[in-house]
Amino acid sequence: MENAKIKALDFNFYYGAHHVLKNVSAEVIANKVTGIIGPSGCGKSTFLRSINRMNDVISDVKVEGKILLDGKNIYDPEMDVVDIRRQVGMVFQKSNPFPKSIFDNVAYGLRINGIKDKYFIQERVEKSLKDAALWGEVKDRLQKNAFELSGGQQQRLCIARTLAVEPEILLMDEPASALDPTATLKIEELIHQLKSKYTIIIVTHNMQQAARISDYTAFFMLGELVEYDLTSMIFTNPSKKITEDYITGRFG
Repeated sequence: MENAKIKALDFNFYYGAHHVLKNVSAEVIANKVTGIIGPSGCGKSTFLRSINRMNDVISDVKVEGKILLDGKNIYDPEMDVVDIRRQVGMVFQKSNPFPKSIFDNVAYGLRINGIKDKYFIQERVEKSLKDAALWGEVKDRLQKNAFELSGGQQQRLCIARTLAVEPEILLMDEPASALDPTATLKIEELIHQLKSKYTIIIVTHNMQQAARISDYTAFFMLGELVEYDLTSMIFTNPSKKITEDYITGRFG
């Protein structure tokens, strides 16, 4: 595929003796939204977390194969994991703001990266909150505790915090599953806006959501990548019967 930002090549992942991901090969296109669907326990989140080496923190894991980011294998021993995670931001299922002010939540990543220029931090916080479609709602209460925000606002704050360090890739693990329909719609609109600047990969249990927001869709089953294609093809003309059965709700 043209313009591949990420390439997985025969990627295998093991928790102890448990073979979680089996020979996964796929290309993720720059500035598109790639949705990952599949039943619970099929390896979706494990694959997502492999792209920024978030799984490194778990003991007794083993990987085989490669994940290339701009042509470089992120599992190469020479690679700096901190750099990878700066380039590949992560937004989790449950919003996890820090017990700090709205401003300090967004500024956090900049400060731990050694940035001290107050004016620069102020500008970046404002830009990130604007990019996360939150600025208009919080600009007059930046010093308030982040926990005073609604669930949907907290999730957008976490997105702003991720954007502040200027990643190139955004990984999202079911970012709207804990939100009500109105807040979910805002997150979906936001994802649509962000893809002009970022390459986005989103794990979702929600078929309709995958169909609405993804340009490409990957269907995982029992640790294998069963099918990966344009979302329009996956949802209207999948090449595998098992994909069709899952999408039409016959199982899963």
